[in-house]
Amino acid sequence: MNERPVKLACRHVWKIYGTHPDRLLSGGKTPSLDEIRGSGHVGAVRDVTLDVRAGEIFVIMGLSGSGKSTLVRCLSRLIEPSGGEILFNGQDLLKASAAEMIEIRRHRMGMVFQHFALLPHLTVLQNVAFPLEIQGIAREAREARAREVTALVGLKGREEYFPRQLSGGQQQRVGIARSLAVEPELWFLDEPFSALDPLIRREMQDEFLRIQNQLHKTIVFITHDFDEAIRLADRIAIMKDGAVVQIATPEELVLAPADGYVAAFTAHVPRAKVVTIGRIMTPGTAADVAGHLPASARVEDVADRVEAAALPHAVTDADGRVIGHIGARAVIDVLIGRGA
Repeated sequence: MNERPVKLACRHVWKIYGTHPDRLLSGGKTPSLDEIRGSGHVGAVRDVTLDVRAGEIFVIMGLSGSGKSTLVRCLSRLIEPSGGEILFNGQDLLKASAAEMIEIRRHRMGMVFQHFALLPHLTVLQNVAFPLEIQGIAREAREARAREVTALVGLKGREEYFPRQLSGGQQQRVGIARSLAVEPELWFLDEPFSALDPLIRREMQDEFLRIQNQLHKTIVFITHDFDEAIRLADRIAIMKDGAVVQIATPEELVLAPADGYVAAFTAHVPRAKVVTIGRIMTPGTAADVAGHLPASARVEDVADRVEAAALPHAVTDADGRVIGHIGARAVIDVLIGRGA
């Protein structure tokens, strides 16, 4: 992960609502939450600094009102930040003109929101091709691209359906396909599955991971659901009162929370969902092994396999080199809450 270049960098970004936010931030000031509230302002985003690396799923989460959606809209400049820097491939977006930002959003960013916002009078194919039509792409080329991404999200054969003929999950797939049609470098998703029923939501998470395994997009994903976050995220930023409290992998958040708020947020997460076998393995090689498992595998996903084997499993790093081994006892310790 650390070798990946930074695609999007956020440096001391603020969004303060009120009459004179510039006065609060003048001279490089960093007003406290109490100072902001005491002056009659609202600190929606407060002094946020983070990096999103190329090809990662970076999840921003927090309770309602924590500032996560406002932050994402600042990152794409759908909302104007009150201060700070936002660097996209090294370019400061806050110095880009309105026309430049329109071009960046049209050609290099994809966006999916909770509400599907499909055009009811257009077919699936026409909805997916719509951003390309806005770009002035010829009909034959845009429809060919639309058919490609429609198939990618599992809707091949439904190109001529209208939104009213689709289920909620299928409509969300159309929204995802539409955002992918422009082949974005950076993909923003703001609680895209939260309006779906639990079973459909799980299916859409699986579909999302399948698409990401094919496309390797740089993704900023917003959710308030920690189970969803740990399923999808490479790293998670937890927000509270407009500020980022901690940025870490799901495993690090659960096992080493930065403060009591993060600890409370993660208290009820089963450790087996987040603990990787690389953390609980025994270093070194074993004489005989039942098979090989990647160090990044989570205990929950491999527990049955490890427990059923008479021999330990070798644990390998990202390059396939054996770095340790793991047996049933270590896995059982995590499952019953005795390990990690």
